[in-house]
Amino acid sequence: MGHAPLLKRSQDLSLSRPLLKWAGGKTQLLGEILPKIPKKYGRYIEPFFGGGAVFFAARPKSGIIADINPELVNLYQAVAADVDGVIAALRLYQNTEETFYTVRAQDWTKLSKIEAAARTIFLNRTCFNGLYRVNKSGQFNVPFGRYKNPKLIDTDSLQAAAAILKDTTIICGDYKTILGENARAGDFVFLDPPYLPVSEYADFKRYTKEQFYEEDHVELAEEVRRLHELGCHVVLTNSNHPLVHEQYRKFAVEVVQTKRYISCNGKGRTGEDVIVTVPPKPRFNLRLLPSPLPDQAQLYPSTRYMGSKNKLLTEIWAIASQFEFDTAIDLFSGSGIVGYMFKSHGKAVISNDYMAMSATFAKAMIENNAVTLSNIETLGLLEPHHQSDGFVESKFQGLYYSDEDNRLIDIVRSNIKAIRNPYKRAIAMAGLIRACLKKRPRGIFTYVGHRYDDGRKDLLMSFRAQFIEAVETVNAAVFDNGQQNKARNGDAMTLQHRAAGLVYIDPPYYSPLSDNEYVRRYHFVEGLARDWQGVEIQEHTITKKFKSYPTPFSSRKGAADAFDKLFRRFRDSVLVVSYSSNSLPTLDEMVAIMARHKRHVEVVPVDYKYSFGNQGHKIGDNKNDVQEYIFVGF
Repeated sequence: MGHAPLLKRSQDLSLSRPLLKWAGGKTQLLGEILPKIPKKYGRYIEPFFGGGAVFFAARPKSGIIADINPELVNLYQAVAADVDGVIAALRLYQNTEETFYTVRAQDWTKLSKIEAAARTIFLNRTCFNGLYRVNKSGQFNVPFGRYKNPKLIDTDSLQAAAAILKDTTIICGDYKTILGENARAGDFVFLDPPYLPVSEYADFKRYTKEQFYEEDHVELAEEVRRLHELGCHVVLTNSNHPLVHEQYRKFAVEVVQTKRYISCNGKGRTGEDVIVTVPPKPRFNLRLLPSPLPDQAQLYPSTRYMGSKNKLLTEIWAIASQFEFDTAIDLFSGSGIVGYMFKSHGKAVISNDYMAMSATFAKAMIENNAVTLSNIETLGLLEPHHQSDGFVESKFQGLYYSDEDNRLIDIVRSNIKAIRNPYKRAIAMAGLIRACLKKRPRGIFTYVGHRYDDGRKDLLMSFRAQFIEAVETVNAAVFDNGQQNKARNGDAMTLQHRAAGLVYIDPPYYSPLSDNEYVRRYHFVEGLARDWQGVEIQEHTITKKFKSYPTPFSSRKGAADAFDKLFRRFRDSVLVVSYSSNSLPTLDEMVAIMARHKRHVEVVPVDYKYSFGNQGHKIGDNKNDVQEYIFVGF
């Protein structure tokens, strides 16, 4: 496995120093390039090697470097094989004009590998500006540099380079051959070709008499797209030229200011380079799903809760399981099923939601690792042990349940308040909420009466039986995963824990075709969880709902801004975001927002059908069939 550690000022800089002065070398761009190298990759491959500034700074444990220039390749092979011999050969040279032109006139192919390598270094350190230019006959023709004290022998750099090069495959060949024969999925490929436009500078940079024309750059772009499809990480540098932007428009192209040290015109010594970052093609193939979810995950109480991801658990885990993480944040927990799924996989889970009922579910079954409610305790909650305030019986009379059921709800409420153990209290309240949902047609409170009564079994059961069964179901879901899990009731924007390995985000979906007001649908059971504290019931409404909580996801701009803030806030974690194809921001907008904060962004579409919708007639005849997008930022 390759690694790309960033340099610290306290480290020995000789470890990152190229062996040659290199026109067009990437030393000045290391600060921009190194952070773009993935933390983990297969092998490091660099087929336009030149001076190798990025390679020596990244110090990969193994790699493949190559160049089409045989003299340059000989240098690195000789240093890797016998660095002491190269140093000894360098000691024979003197920095004089006579020596320089005598050595320049030599045919390096007639020398030993060690002598040829020493000659290359000597000429590079003593010629004008460290250039390497050859004539049509392939003869080196750069003049003497007249430097007083050039550092001909940099022993530390040579030995440090040798240590790295010994574990590196060094090849002389064309980049297409090198990549075609060696690149595999997961490898990191750094490409630093001769720059556009074709110029004298390009000749210097190529370190060969051959030029690299525009058609060659088009072919290179085709090869980069092949590497993308193959699954390689690619970083490419070039000049800020229109052809570069055209060829790599589907990838991230960053423009950076640079200096041109070889320009003879002082006014022309600045320029703009681009760094193209190409991630591997999406690796999340949902056709190759992992093993079935743990049996424990199947024990979570089923629900028809709006937006529940119960049917998408396998796909979500298929994606999440490809990352290494110990802690998962379920930022908008809703029904709690996703957080519970992460818990069943042994992750430490932080479950958050602004809805008190959602936080109650998480408290009972995610944060709680061991406490259950006994059958005697459950039955006791149905008996009038404490004075009831009669709130539900009076406030909601004739709206949702019979007078008898309302009275029983008030009895259970009063008994729950007296429970001292927070987990038992959460189990009892979760059971009460669940009983209310199952006893209610469609499980929502946007209408009064029983117009949607379809005669199903849940509606025929007594409220008492519903409550007992609900508590039993919640009890069965309690288990210890060996982690310290946490349930929180609060604003996602204020969650302080940011060190999670993975953050799952499933916010309210904004669409002009339907509303995303959870409180409007579930105000009665949300009121139960809050005991109607801190809310103001809108007495003029038939349903006796209370005002919805403020949320930025109630408008297109608000949703876009909220995503941007959340992605920034959790930029150090893997981001997994669920969002619907009929919601806003659009797919492209979501990718652009996430790309501001994550180096790699992928979108996994999943065909999905929502349980119910309240305005399906406005959407057409799709019957709530949509694509659920899972955005992944890493």
